[in-house]
Amino acid sequence: MAEKRSVMFVCLGNICRSPMAEAVFNEVAMQKGVADKWYAESSGTGGWHVGCSPDQRTMTVLRNNGIKYKHSAQQFHLDDLEKFDFVFGMDKSNVDFINRKKPSDNTRAKILLLGSFDTEADITGKTDIEDPYFDSDLRGFEKCFQQCMRSCQEFLDQHQ
Repeated sequence: MAEKRSVMFVCLGNICRSPMAEAVFNEVAMQKGVADKWYAESSGTGGWHVGCSPDQRTMTVLRNNGIKYKHSAQQFHLDDLEKFDFVFGMDKSNVDFINRKKPSDNTRAKILLLGSFDTEADITGKTDIEDPYFDSDLRGFEKCFQQCMRSCQEFLDQHQ
């Protein structure tokens, strides 16, 4: 069997968007029958939440959509650019952070904006997956879930 390809999802603290994207990616890969070909992780640019579980609202949305998930937050490290084939920023500021920090243009990982694969981005004009952390309810988390679902489905359709 060929070596698994790998993806890393990166947001600010690794408790909302990037763990949701990781869980969604694994679910979509399983649904498409390609889970054995992919490895996924997530991390945050900051270390504030290292070791913490995902935000309860993230977990609620995942459970409401039938996805079981367990995760401990971790911080993004520059060597992740050599460990993973694709590193997805959840918004442009995450992508800019990674690009500013990377040691050279010759990294293994392709650094991409996850929302650039959102099939509705052409309609809405939004490629950033906005941080729902400060939302008072689940609406931002539901929106994040839907964006992650469309983006992961399209990415896997393009990279099977």
